[in-house]
Amino acid sequence: MTRTGRRPGPTSTRASILAAAAGCFAAGGYDATSMRHVAATAGVDPALVRRFFGSKDQLFTEVAAALIVPGRALAAVAGGAPETAGERLVRYFLSLLGDVSQPGPLLGLIRSAVASEHAAGLLRSLLAEQVLGELAASLGPGNADIGAALAASQLVGLAIARYAVRLDALAAADTDDLVRWVGPVIQSYLTGSHIS
Repeated sequence: MTRTGRRPGPTSTRASILAAAAGCFAAGGYDATSMRHVAATAGVDPALVRRFFGSKDQLFTEVAAALIVPGRALAAVAGGAPETAGERLVRYFLSLLGDVSQPGPLLGLIRSAVASEHAAGLLRSLLAEQVLGELAASLGPGNADIGAALAASQLVGLAIARYAVRLDALAAADTDDLVRWVGPVIQSYLTGSHIS
């Protein structure tokens, strides 16, 4: 007798679909990525992608939530002296973006935010509010909202200029140099020391 349905035991299909979706969104952005494309990349039936994730928006939401984990980001930045939190944040952010020649899926999320209001909302919520907003509120006495927004603009701008536009000097720069140059700027935004 032939068995049908899912094989017994643990499955990695959902994780495989998420990984494939992250790669598709990174390579083509939100608009160019379809559920069928993700299914083909993952080697599964499109109906399975829909069963696990429902819609492209929900799939994108899960990819974004797996990339920007506020608790993980806050823990990475919190481990050290408050006066160098900006440097730790830049280093963590660059680690999520990956190598310049082979950027990670976070660049796809950032690119997608330009074309999709859903993606823009996720980036605002996960990066600007849940990570940077929390950091700014804990480090600065006031103006946390504008500090978080300025820090987000600096980080997103760095990502686009280094990984998408590939400005020569930024693409060639060492991570330690970028941390040294950009970290104090982020620090000033998060602490409010730039506001007179």
